[in-house]
Amino acid sequence: MKKMTCRELGGACDRIFMGSTFEEIEQQSKAHAKEMMQIRDADHLQAMKAMMELMQDPQAMKSWMDDRRRAFQNAPEV
Repeated sequence: MKKMTCRELGGACDRIFMGSTFEEIEQQSKAHAKEMMQIRDADHLQAMKAMMELMQDPQAMKSWMDDRRRAFQNAPEV
């Protein structure tokens, strides 16, 4: 198992997600983002705005995702 925080995944808080694969953590992060959107959390909405801007450039988004996957791979087992 490895862990990453919301902030490490482009979010706005220190909530911890744990999983055996990056995809498991990614799904938890997406669910958390949806929850934060529903309650209109200002910090998370700002982070989501920045993510939407990043998504406008496919190469930049790919590079960002590759960096997150690398961070997961390099994270220690917990």
